[in-house]
Amino acid sequence: MKNKVVLVSSSSLGQGDKELGEGILETFFTLLKQKDELPKAIFLMNNGVYALTEDSFVSVHLKELEEKGVEVLACKTCVDYYKLEEKLVAGKISSMGRFIELAGAYEVVTIS
Repeated sequence: MKNKVVLVSSSSLGQGDKELGEGILETFFTLLKQKDELPKAIFLMNNGVYALTEDSFVSVHLKELEEKGVEVLACKTCVDYYKLEEKLVAGKISSMGRFIELAGAYEVVTIS
């Protein structure tokens, strides 16, 4: 995952049952944080920003990745749309402009 940016566009991974998808997303980040090579950044957009709230078990893993030096970024437009600014427990609010900068410099891996 070195030199990559992970783009998360949903609070669950895959199509189908939402609860199953949330568990799969949590497993992804649980395993990712155990790797020696971590991504440069994780950018969350659309309802993926919900993964940064205390209501999501994923937020614990994203916080740990952040503590390991991974930029964990939430789309400001999305955070504003869902009125989540006060509910974020991991990451920081960023802009689509920052994502474009990252996408220009690193390979983007999209999970949704």
